[in-house]
Amino acid sequence: MPTARFGETEIHYEEHGSGFPILLLASGGMNSRADAWMRAPVNPITLLSSEYRVIAMDQRNAGRSVAPVRATDGWHVYTDDQLALLDYLGVDQVHAVGRCIGGPFIMGLIERAPERVVSAAVFQPIGYHGNRDVFFGLFDKWAEPLRAARPYITTAMVHAFREAMYGGDFLFNPVVTREFVKSLPTPLLVCMGSDIFHPESISREIAGLAPRAELIEDWQSSDQAIARAAAQLTAFIRRHTP
Repeated sequence: MPTARFGETEIHYEEHGSGFPILLLASGGMNSRADAWMRAPVNPITLLSSEYRVIAMDQRNAGRSVAPVRATDGWHVYTDDQLALLDYLGVDQVHAVGRCIGGPFIMGLIERAPERVVSAAVFQPIGYHGNRDVFFGLFDKWAEPLRAARPYITTAMVHAFREAMYGGDFLFNPVVTREFVKSLPTPLLVCMGSDIFHPESISREIAGLAPRAELIEDWQSSDQAIARAAAQLTAFIRRHTP
């Protein structure tokens, strides 16, 4: 798995296939890592790498990627990493496909650099719906081994970082407001969530707000539903490839 280095940050990534690039932002919360796609009902690596250059990455301090932890960290440092990786790989524009936390990651990427994302597909995006304690708990579980390995990380730092990640509303990422989604020019495919981590209401609201959104309600209940969703994703990517 190759490594891109930016200062104190090392981002591990993998590439499959060739063609117009697709950036994958995986599920797993703070442990968002490339190999999570191998357990996904719809796996863009196996589905799309025969036609496209598919790029998957371990987010910072997940999998084999490492970076400093600071009290000032939040969604913006992940956007920094994602754009730095694209620059490192010489990629100007991408399709973006994300699952779970990948949904807000993608929205933050579009907010920062809308010209670089030609289309986006988000599978069961996370968001706030009376579930903040669940995400705080997941964050604490992720932070525990980091604190054990890095004595400089204090409780105050962890709490500040946790609040920056999951203290907001809607999609948690503070730059992704409802007003922003209403003005989103990017074609968007939303595959609906259905549990406490990925509320159905969040998927429906994104699809209702975004001007160019398509919503798939049932995409994982059966083999047939998974096959239909895979076909819809493939058609969506093809339709919006420059």
